[in-house]
Order: sequence, then C-alpha cells, then structure tokens
Amino acid sequence: MSQRRLPRLLVVVAHPDDETFGCGSVLLQAAARGAVTAVCCATRGEAGEPAPGSGVTVERLAAVRDAELRAAARALGVSRVVLLDHRDSAMDGEPASGALVAAPLQAVAADITGVIDDLRPHVVVTLDAADGHRDHAHVRDATLLAVTRSSWPVPRVYLQCLARSLLRRWADHMATVQPDSPYLDVDGLGLGTPDEQITTVIDSTAHLPARLAAISEYRSQTSPFAALPDDVSHDFLAVDRLRRVLPPWPGGAVEHEMLPDSRLVNGGDGEAPP
Repeated sequence: MSQRRLPRLLVVVAHPDDETFGCGSVLLQAAARGAVTAVCCATRGEAGEPAPGSGVTVERLAAVRDAELRAAARALGVSRVVLLDHRDSAMDGEPASGALVAAPLQAVAADITGVIDDLRPHVVVTLDAADGHRDHAHVRDATLLAVTRSSWPVPRVYLQCLARSLLRRWADHMATVQPDSPYLDVDGLGLGTPDEQITTVIDSTAHLPARLAAISEYRSQTSPFAALPDDVSHDFLAVDRLRRVLPPWPGGAVEHEMLPDSRLVNGGDGEAPP
C-alpha cells in the first residue's frame, strides 16, 4: 500500500513578521490540516523601527528579527524557514545598497524560483501588497513570476488580502487616535484589495490563540493590531481573505478551502521538503 503524501504550503514574504502578522492563520490552518509548511523571507527587516521599550538597538535589529522569525515560525508549526540575502528597503526614500526594492525583479524571482524548485509546494501564498509597502509589492511580483519559471508546476497560488472594507474600518478608528495619519484615505490611495476580488474566505477563529502567541514572539516590533478595537482586531486575525491567482478564479461563490484535493497531492511527487 502506498504511503499517503502530505500537501506542502510555502508562504513568501518580504520581512520577518509578515508571515505572522499577515499569514499566521494560513500557516496554522494548513499545519492543522496535516500540511508541511515553509516560509521564505526576503530580508531581515533591518530598516524597521524597534518597538519602544523593547531594548533593541537599531544595530541589533536584523539579528533580533531573524531570531524572532524562527521563534514565531516554530509557534506556527512551520517546518522550514528560508532567509534570502536582501536588505529591507524601508517604506520610502532612496533605497540602500543591496535593498530588496533595488534588486531587479528577475533576480528576486530567481531566488524564489530556487526555493520553489527545492520545496515543491502544492500551494504558494504571498501578500497582496495592498498596504502600499514597496517591498511587499516587489516580493508579490517576484513570487508570481517565480511560479511561472519553476520546474515544479505549483497547483495553487494565492494572495493573502487586506480587504478594503476592513481597511476602511481601520481608517475610521485611526482617524480618532491619529488624525494626521497619511493613510486614512483608503479609497483615494487605493489601499486594500476590493472585496469583490476576494475569492477565498477561511474562518480561522480556532487558531487565534496560537496566532497571538506567535505575534508575541516579535518583541522588537509593535503589533499593528494591538491598539485596535476588539471587533476590528478579531476580523483581521480570525478570518483569512485571499485571492486565488492559480488556477484562475472562474467566478461564483467564494471558496472556503485553499489546500488542494488529496487526489492532486497524491497523484504526483509528494516527498516532504528536507
């Protein structure tokens, strides 16, 4: 009798914490379903700002966030972490030498293609970059290009989405506590994925405690959910909204599952990544 093969999921992100703040429930849900999960992170997040009171200096930030990434990955049940060698580009300004956003898209895609060829995932997820961060957009575009170039035919590809309707609720709250924020005009700035483009909605409430535990590993960073009203924070963290890119979405009712059918997984090479 042949051994049942396990589905494999790869999450590709730009910075340590993107996998947890952005895709933590996706990773937890997949692991709970028996999938082998991996994270590929393009930078060590060295251009971020240490959280007040964390005691972390700017000089130590890259090493600290590297360690936090690995601790959070363990909390999320991730089997493997792959860290690329690009530098964090920061939100704006002239990118430093070696910065991710300054790297040619083809070169970043080649890095990610190598990871896909090695891990052979059945599902690839990256962020939709609807928050406007240039590193997120560069990794999104590089990941989508990498999928087309890999020798491994990835069956399913998704963008983890920040729904525009949810960002409007975030902006309504921020207008009362930080009225000078430059991100309050969600529609004018084109922030968030339009709700009608979301193809996949997964209730991940059961994994909320574990996701919060993973978030707590990032002591050097301020959680974007910490100061939100409970209902808004819950809707960010306990519901996953994604847009399926591959295979192309045919329309109709949203799906509530992202792992492929077991027949697809067991019809091909299913060895777990090393």
